[in-house]
Amino acid sequence: MKVIGLGGLLDDAACALAVAGKIVAAVEQKKVARRHVAWSLPLEAIDATLSLARVDASDVDVVAIARPLSATPDSLLSLRVKQIFPKARLLVVDHHTAHAASAYFASGFDEASVLCLDRAGDLRCSSRWKARGDRFELEQESYFPDSLGDLYGRVTEFLGFTARADEHKVQWMSAGGDTRFVALFEEILGFRATGWPALERSFFDRDRLGSGGFSARFYQALGLADGESPLPKLQPHLAAGLQRAIENCALSMAGRGGNLCLAGGVAFNTLLVRSLEASGQFQNVYVQPAAGNAGTAIGAAYLGSEGKRQPMSSLALGPSFQAEETKQILENCKLSPKFLLTTDELIQSVLSELKEQRIVAWFQDRMEFGPRALGNRSILASPLDPYATENLNSFIKHREAFRKFAASVPAEDAAQYFEFGPNAKNLASIATVRPEYRERFAPALLGADSIRLHVVEADENPLFHRLLKAAGAATGLPVLYNTSFNLFGDALVCNPRDAVRSFYSSGIDVLYVGHFLLRK
Repeated sequence: MKVIGLGGLLDDAACALAVAGKIVAAVEQKKVARRHVAWSLPLEAIDATLSLARVDASDVDVVAIARPLSATPDSLLSLRVKQIFPKARLLVVDHHTAHAASAYFASGFDEASVLCLDRAGDLRCSSRWKARGDRFELEQESYFPDSLGDLYGRVTEFLGFTARADEHKVQWMSAGGDTRFVALFEEILGFRATGWPALERSFFDRDRLGSGGFSARFYQALGLADGESPLPKLQPHLAAGLQRAIENCALSMAGRGGNLCLAGGVAFNTLLVRSLEASGQFQNVYVQPAAGNAGTAIGAAYLGSEGKRQPMSSLALGPSFQAEETKQILENCKLSPKFLLTTDELIQSVLSELKEQRIVAWFQDRMEFGPRALGNRSILASPLDPYATENLNSFIKHREAFRKFAASVPAEDAAQYFEFGPNAKNLASIATVRPEYRERFAPALLGADSIRLHVVEADENPLFHRLLKAAGAATGLPVLYNTSFNLFGDALVCNPRDAVRSFYSSGIDVLYVGHFLLRK
């Protein structure tokens, strides 16, 4: 049985394909087309997904679409789907049900509580489900505006960032703050009485369109004049108060016991994931790595399938490029790359560049699904380079110093350096650096001892794992700093042409596209 799942049609459209209950391909529209027209079908993503799986549209049995669907009458959308997939049955899936399915079926658990948290969803913004086998039972829900995601977005705007885009900046900023504002944000959330949020509306003013729309009461509680912007020295403490209050609220909403799955845009918050992992309330915690609206395409594909659904073993679900295809693209760009004949030569070349404290772009194998680079579309640097994080932030990513980079490490070596949970496999949580190594990783630390960690398994990403092991053999430290290969808010690079464009638009020193090497 072949099922196409479509999700995020409003602003983060994606397509996923399940064959016999296994997700075999998944592509986001903004990565393959570098754009998306809101409410439209992600045609380029559909084409790429079918091509990856070598499936013809006429062979698709079900097309499952996660709401919200379209700004136009639904009948027009269904007609377009029927044109593309002439033999498929159409299935329309509730937004939060798709979120829940994307996490539960991907986890491999036979039974779990599933907590979905986002900004507004399809009006519903929070839901908790009990999942057993292939069935979901809704236990509790809340509706906009009683939304953790909306409050986080309002504070993001209040701190001078862009709501619905820069919430991750507030998360990382919070690592430098204290707890002075936790009680205030818990009061705003109003969750203490019932365990679920019921936002206190007197802290908001619907007539104020900027700076998060907060009322005079909020400014007074912060000790600010009405409408006054917070000073930079106050901002980390505001971020920390919000972050801790959101964590406390989510812990209360999640319940207790057994397995817990997380989905929805708020589940991108890795500090929140760590707080749930460390709470001791659950036997296991699994977060859908593509937790946002694009991930509902995966949930829809699972829900349209029959029988046993297979857990997700890898996020490397997107396009890859053969050597001859890559060569043609590079030559069309008027470039003359060097071709490295063997994998050993490739790895030794990368190590020599890292030893010289150069920044390396690494483009290999299938593109990752979701926003995080997991070793196939990455920018790499050596932790032994004292200027690595400064160079990555200032001259390549052009972003704030409080935004730290991940450390990638082979799974079998990770426990020597870090304390971590299973979600580190997908860069979806935060780890603790062991005391004896904190000085070594000081430039990448969040607060006193925390770090973004990517644990790499040999059977999932053999080439990147091999590179990390070779780095360990050469330097004694099998760890590389890893950040996503993208620039200026763009999506992760998808094809060699995207890689070349980003390479020559940045301060990256060296680019490896498959076995092809480009230097500036």
